[in-house]
Amino acid sequence: MSLIAEESHGEGTLVPPVNFSMVEEGVYRSGFPQPSNFAFTDTLNLRSIIYLCPEPYPEENLKHLESRNIRLFQFGIEGKTNGFLIIDLLIMFFSDVRNHPVLIHCNRGKHRTGCLVGCFRKLQNWCLSSVFEEYHCFAGVKSRVTDLKFIESFEVASLRFSLYSIIYHYHGYGYGYASKKRRLPYKEEEETLQKPIQITSN
Repeated sequence: MSLIAEESHGEGTLVPPVNFSMVEEGVYRSGFPQPSNFAFTDTLNLRSIIYLCPEPYPEENLKHLESRNIRLFQFGIEGKTNGFLIIDLLIMFFSDVRNHPVLIHCNRGKHRTGCLVGCFRKLQNWCLSSVFEEYHCFAGVKSRVTDLKFIESFEVASLRFSLYSIIYHYHGYGYGYASKKRRLPYKEEEETLQKPIQITSN
């Protein structure tokens, strides 16, 4: 379930972004973080943010990320989700623990984010009814039949093969996103803030 309550912490109140929730250990989802949410997102110790909209990231948000050395990766999905390839890429991207902790968000955390997480749940072998239930939990009355059809049609077989290549280079056994102790090799210079990487769907 998404966090809807405000939490007292330290000097003030921590307010999570709309539709915030943990997807997996080290992977979070939400709507667009507002300045009032920055104190909360700071507690997540984020390394990366995956932004799913084509619109430019606000300057105030960019400055905040830079001050925290958080990398922004922008995958601009236009309107309704319209391609399996970009979803494949995104799931591979946030499944790589070198990017963790990571926050995935669109505008409201409902449709683009819901489709991405729904496809990820299929990779985790969730039954389709549970995948749809989670989608409805966040989308509510804004649920889209086209999103549900997209999730249902998503094919995970080829994606699993690609993920196995990541796991092969992993120090230890099991999926990278399931353990704090196991980490892929990561150079210190790669952790510095880069210009936002932008990938748009056709």
